[in-house]
Amino acid sequence: MPLPILGFMNHFVSSRILPNNIIFMTKYLVLFGFILLVSCKASSDALAPSTKKVEAVLDDWHEAAAEADFDRYFNHFASDSAIFMGTDASERWEVAEFRRWAKPYFKRGSAWDFTPVERHVYFSDDEKIAWFDESLDTPNLGPARGSGVLKLKDGNWEIAHYNLSIPIPNAIVDTVVKQIEQAQQDSSNN
Repeated sequence: MPLPILGFMNHFVSSRILPNNIIFMTKYLVLFGFILLVSCKASSDALAPSTKKVEAVLDDWHEAAAEADFDRYFNHFASDSAIFMGTDASERWEVAEFRRWAKPYFKRGSAWDFTPVERHVYFSDDEKIAWFDESLDTPNLGPARGSGVLKLKDGNWEIAHYNLSIPIPNAIVDTVVKQIEQAQQDSSNN
């Protein structure tokens, strides 16, 4: 079935209102525009699966912690030298260390439960590195924030770096800074 716009132009050809070369060019310009429109849509759809794949990895990673699936959780990391940064200033672990620290939490039946509320994912120009930030709802920390880097290896996205933080409202930052200073002073006195 011919496209309606091309049928409309055929009317002009048969009635000889426009010269043939203009009609010929007009038909192909309309066809070219249609192909360009469809290819642009296909190209924007091609980006979506990468974002979806990164989000699927992060969602599964969070779910593995909630279900205390130790192996599934740690298999999402790129290597034992990937980094996990927790909320405490002392919590900067390579995954090999983090695995040892986290094992007791996984053994109790549920490690931790982070539910993404909002997430933004970005890609390097070659689409082999992704970075993200996410707002999290957590039962024990309250509102939290995660950010990190994933790398594409053999068609799979792997977490290379993750940083968990608790956003502090500016209205109470002075109080929190004083509490942090006091806690540091108390720990140095012990």
